[in-house]
Amino acid sequence: MTANPGSPGWYLRRLSRMGPREVGGRVGDTVRRRRWRSALPDAPGVTGARFTAVLPAGALAAVPPDAAKRLVAEADRLMAGQVEYFGVVRDDLADPDWCLDPKTGRRAPGGYAFDVPYRDEDAVGDIKQIWELSRHQYLTVLAAAYAVTGDERYAERVAEHLRSWWASNAPLRSVHWVSGIELGIRLLSWVWIRRLLDGWPGAPTLFEDNPAALKQIWHHQRWLAAFPSRGSSANNHVVAEAAGQLAAACAFGWFPDSAKWREEALRSLDRHLRANTFLSGLNRELATEYHGLVLELGLAAVAEADAAGVPVPATVRLVLLRMTDALAAVVDDTLRPPRQGDADDGHGLVVDGAGTDRWASLLATGGAVFGSLPWWPEATGTDVRTPLLAALIRPYGKDGAGRAVRRPAGRPAHFADAGLTVLRGPDGIWCRCDGGPHGFLSIAAHAHADALSVEVRHDGVDVLADPGTYCYHGQPGWRRYFRSTLGHNTLELDGTDQSVSGGPFLWTRHARSRVLGVDTSDEGVSRWSAEHDGYGGSVHRRRVELTAASRELRVVDEVRGPRRAVRLAFHLGPAVAADLVGSRAVLTWARDGVERSAVLDLPGELSWRAHRGETDPPLGWYSPGFGRKEPATTLVGTGFTDGARGFTTVLAFRD
Repeated sequence: MTANPGSPGWYLRRLSRMGPREVGGRVGDTVRRRRWRSALPDAPGVTGARFTAVLPAGALAAVPPDAAKRLVAEADRLMAGQVEYFGVVRDDLADPDWCLDPKTGRRAPGGYAFDVPYRDEDAVGDIKQIWELSRHQYLTVLAAAYAVTGDERYAERVAEHLRSWWASNAPLRSVHWVSGIELGIRLLSWVWIRRLLDGWPGAPTLFEDNPAALKQIWHHQRWLAAFPSRGSSANNHVVAEAAGQLAAACAFGWFPDSAKWREEALRSLDRHLRANTFLSGLNRELATEYHGLVLELGLAAVAEADAAGVPVPATVRLVLLRMTDALAAVVDDTLRPPRQGDADDGHGLVVDGAGTDRWASLLATGGAVFGSLPWWPEATGTDVRTPLLAALIRPYGKDGAGRAVRRPAGRPAHFADAGLTVLRGPDGIWCRCDGGPHGFLSIAAHAHADALSVEVRHDGVDVLADPGTYCYHGQPGWRRYFRSTLGHNTLELDGTDQSVSGGPFLWTRHARSRVLGVDTSDEGVSRWSAEHDGYGGSVHRRRVELTAASRELRVVDEVRGPRRAVRLAFHLGPAVAADLVGSRAVLTWARDGVERSAVLDLPGELSWRAHRGETDPPLGWYSPGFGRKEPATTLVGTGFTDGARGFTTVLAFRD
């Protein structure tokens, strides 16, 4: 069993993944936190501040009517006091308790922020539930509703809640001052709230003429400048910190340090966007939702720089362009990307109502800013965010030397640096094959033990599914299951994971994978093969072949090494029913009222059982979003490896 975060064992494991420079930086952070406990400076005085980062004329008029309708419907639900976060409905939004976790009923203690044991659910509650409301993205929705309707009820509610939050969460005196990603996203929300409320007479009184607002904005930026995410933690968090700092320093550039903060944030954003992204454009965390989060944050940050006339390095725009092209390449026919790695429903900027497709929105924004390519899928649907961002961001199609940026001439199927391959067949058959690195940086915080896993869909329906994430803190058994090897469509040896966990966001040993071959040039047959070394003296090798004419997917697993106990798992999507007889399963599901089916012929050398909704231990679950899970069928074959033969699985789709 791995050590819990905060325990001595966990700290030792975490320390072992840091380099000397990171250790030195964290020691400095500790000293600074002790000093700040008793030495909180006053924010500098500001006179004559004006907000000039307004939307260009015509931006709001470009919002499609159906997107505006969804936005207003969402805003009205929020005005009624109702919101749902991570599967928990709360009805106290009219006058929220900012430190209450509605899931457990616990309330985070006050006091000096860095003393709050935020990882301890028994003491604090579910920290994700507490933090989410205070990202103030529901307030950006209300502000956007005011912008498109002119109804001052929305603006007045925003003002009430901001004043309440500022009064209840003095600098460094609550749990909302612990994590930089929260401060960064909150600053980004405040910038957009001020922009969207610009037509409201009370906006200047709420922001630039309000000492409480100025104090909060200054202290947020001072905090971010002092405590950046470092070393092994410099993942999506540091991008959010830089994006929020840059946005505030551009739009709220009223302080003596604003120019310095702006320059430092822009350098950090440039450096860490490149560090967090493969040259192919995929996010190095290999966690798709964080690809979306980082892309949203980067686009929002560039929008603020462009609105303020601050030059942005061409490398920043180039990374965002590559990320957008990569997203367009990997989505299925319904614009759903892979379900890979951790996912916590995090967004960089929210100005849309429920029912807006996140990925279609990102592709629409990318198309408006960078231009879509002929092979891109059509970004169906509408949103509010795209016309607003596109009105602020300078279009980009050339590098720093004025040359046209090179982009893929055709839809990429294989991303060699990320080890991700997508095989495509007729009728929306889509198969993701995973032969990439085990996450990003030394701790691989958001990785799963999923080497050589496959994910298969038919017309957007999960057939062989990645089960998802479900939770981070407070439920260690479920956290272990959803990121385990058994929790993915791959092979497990001797009841152990391919990579070794040291905690819920820490891996102490990483399986090393390598792709052996990819051939997607033949429209009739696509092939992929890879192997990994996560099991010590044994090597797991997998071959996948998709034949278009027969609509058949063949998976062959081989284990080279001594005889070992094996479990081979195939997780079905929640819409798929399975009738298992021996080693054959007939799969059935419906899509838009049309019945579909497939036959899954499993290796006869193994003994097969169907599992669904089991809890001791967990097995047979699917998480459609953070904090939510539902029973789904998992087929598990048990037996022993045989070096002379492989295990062959065939999935054949029927008409």
